[in-house]
Amino acid sequence: MNIVSQIQEGKTSLGIELGSTRIKAVIVGEDFLPIASGSYSWENKLENGIWTYGVEDIKEGLQECYKSLSQKVYSKYGIYINKFASIGISAMMHGYLAFDKEDNLLTPFRTWRNTTTGQAAEILSKTFNYNIPQRWSIAHLYQAILNKEEHIGKISFITTLAGYVHWLLTGEKVLGIGDASGMFPIDWKNQDYNLEMISSFEELVKESSLGWRLKDILPKIIPAGYFAGNLTEKGAELLDTTGILKSGIPFCPPEGDAETGMVATNSIAPKTGNVSAGTSIFAMVVLENDLSTMHEEIDIVATPSGSPVAMVHCNNCTTELDVWVNMYHDFLKTMGFDLPKNILYDKLYDIALSSAADCSDIIIYNYHSGEPVTGFTDGVPLMIHGAKSDFNASNIMRSLIYSCLATLKIGMDILLKQENVKIENMLAHGGLFKSPITGQRFLSASLEVPVTVMQSAGEGGAWGIALLAAYSARSDKDETLEEFLQSKVFAMQKGLTLNPYKTDVKGFDKYMEKYKQGLAVERSAVSHNIN
Repeated sequence: MNIVSQIQEGKTSLGIELGSTRIKAVIVGEDFLPIASGSYSWENKLENGIWTYGVEDIKEGLQECYKSLSQKVYSKYGIYINKFASIGISAMMHGYLAFDKEDNLLTPFRTWRNTTTGQAAEILSKTFNYNIPQRWSIAHLYQAILNKEEHIGKISFITTLAGYVHWLLTGEKVLGIGDASGMFPIDWKNQDYNLEMISSFEELVKESSLGWRLKDILPKIIPAGYFAGNLTEKGAELLDTTGILKSGIPFCPPEGDAETGMVATNSIAPKTGNVSAGTSIFAMVVLENDLSTMHEEIDIVATPSGSPVAMVHCNNCTTELDVWVNMYHDFLKTMGFDLPKNILYDKLYDIALSSAADCSDIIIYNYHSGEPVTGFTDGVPLMIHGAKSDFNASNIMRSLIYSCLATLKIGMDILLKQENVKIENMLAHGGLFKSPITGQRFLSASLEVPVTVMQSAGEGGAWGIALLAAYSARSDKDETLEEFLQSKVFAMQKGLTLNPYKTDVKGFDKYMEKYKQGLAVERSAVSHNIN
């Protein structure tokens, strides 16, 4: 009855996150725990060499996700939702959405997955003396300028996916500082875009006669906890096609999925970090000090409260693992066993624990797309094994899970071993850790640090953005985000922490020796268009 009254009185907060394969919505109550969730599955498309989602796909996905949530609330509590205390939108970071002055989309949405901006990323990194990865919005923009694309002179506004959806629902062209930090570098002192680097960019493009200035086309940055607009009538109609949801609901600043992952794992203080593992995998480590030098494998973004974070982002994670699980599933069906996928995943993860620690020299590359950390613009899924390898299901499964972590380890070794960044504990969340123990244990071995999975980790970034929405609606406006999370949200949260197993560490290191040597084979496969 308490939950029913909270929903009826509009005391709950809603978070919606648009991930790479799923859009998820989560409602939290006054205790900040999830009350209900809904989801919608979708996939990016490769069109004319560009990974994209269509505008209509974005709108339909948003509506279907909210519809799923609304139906679950009605089924469980017998009531329809007509208001919230606050709403937040999160989505995949980076990418490129450009609009003209009539708000028309000028090109198809270019997602983080594209690796077509290498020339721009290299020039900008040298110009700024600051690592600009290919997936960053400014790299996409500058590459379009270098390519002399027709739409460049028509640009009035650029944003991310979260910024776009927030704009559709509120009419406000804003971003949280975390998502903004994946568009353009941040001035940490002023908590805004770096004006010195903006001036450098303007000098770089001065001969191009663009008709706009960079500062004028970027979204306005709003810090966590501050008001970022209200749900408009048009936005309410878009989100809830039944017309039950009322307009006027306040929004928190839209954020990126990396930032909501930090919130969902309470990893926004120095010496803390988190790993999010799904279609892609990335690690975030909150820094105490600046790094000694720029590294191509590491980019610097921000927590939702504006602290610098070292990020190692890898484009490929569980896609190849999922392909193999689907193959096992299809085989079992032909044998008359229709085993539910979640049980199959658990069983296969379990047998990986009984395998050889080095996978018996079975090496797998999960590169379904390019991988900038290792210098690949395209990828080919690949398995290599020796003639004397013990080729069995358990060793294959361990190698598949290792492959999800291998490229991340290459980047993280720079951070932990070259830069000597200290991490007391890593929090893990995402699909790789849904089955208990295995993914967590292997991640701990790869990083050689304790890894914790919280009970709430399965809710992921949608819960994280719901918490940011609740934080923006808090009564104590002097309470920092760190204080809010520590005292209000995670004080009673429980989790399982695993320390590195020595045998796993040795096995993973041996695997990585072969993995790095075999990158030459992967490169050859890509160069010969074996796909």
